[in-house]
Amino acid sequence: MQFVTTAINYLKNMGIYITTVQWRDVIEILIIAFLLYYILAWMKNTRAWSLLKGIIVIALFLVVASILQLDTIIWIAKNVVNYAIIALLLVLQPELRKGLENLGRKNILGEFISNTAMHSGTVQKVSDSTVSEIVKACTEMGKARTGALIVIQRNEFLSEYETTGISIDGKVTSGLLINIFEKNTPLHDGAVVIVGDRVTAATCYLPLSDSMELSKDLGTRHRAAVGVSEKTDAITIIVSEETGRISLAIDGKIETITDGEHLRNRLTKLMTNGQDRKSHRRYRRDRNKQDKAEGTAATQQAPAEGASNEKV
Repeated sequence: MQFVTTAINYLKNMGIYITTVQWRDVIEILIIAFLLYYILAWMKNTRAWSLLKGIIVIALFLVVASILQLDTIIWIAKNVVNYAIIALLLVLQPELRKGLENLGRKNILGEFISNTAMHSGTVQKVSDSTVSEIVKACTEMGKARTGALIVIQRNEFLSEYETTGISIDGKVTSGLLINIFEKNTPLHDGAVVIVGDRVTAATCYLPLSDSMELSKDLGTRHRAAVGVSEKTDAITIIVSEETGRISLAIDGKIETITDGEHLRNRLTKLMTNGQDRKSHRRYRRDRNKQDKAEGTAATQQAPAEGASNEKV
């Protein structure tokens, strides 16, 4: 394609360009670099980050097609690029609107420094002690039939959902989680987001899943858990208010948890492996075989969940 030829010619003439650089050019380069970094730091907290990685893959494929002179693919790319840009703007419309609103309300330099500090390191991991506190809290709430919805961040950031709730920023303890979800308290309605060893936000709103594969008996709490697991790689724990049963939502699927030790093992494995879809599917397949061998399916063990009584 033409841009490949242009890039090659530019690299050949790099020495000429360097000798003609003026101070205005340096200022322009710094401004553009600042804006690009700011945009990338903002995108990393939204779904646009995953789309950007997909676009990069497509761009690399087109570069290879251009080098190999695959004329049909290049012709198709030229004819659909305008429509693809419009479609991309429609898909990213909520994120673009939110970004423009933040640009008008907040200090750009302050946001830049904040994003730099926040994303300069690696994703925070959940420690074994935090897993123990989560398991203890879920077990106690299950016995008391206290409804709960806990979202644990893994590799993808959850800032999009944290901003819908109330900021907490407290160390994860079983007492804190139980108090948050205690009935008739200000923070009990909604989801809790855990990042690393901290509870970052409570009363967060999650997107409901529209999957037709989910049982109609599941309430909105379970659908919200599946919804966020479809859009991110987060692990979501659900404690049913109706039955006290504990469930896990991961990769758009729900697992039934038998007891606290089972929950501990699953969380530890998922945290260790990260987003390992193959191991998750293998686990579910083995689990289904075990249920069939015992003559009892997991869906038959669980009493029907009343959708009208479940809260998000």
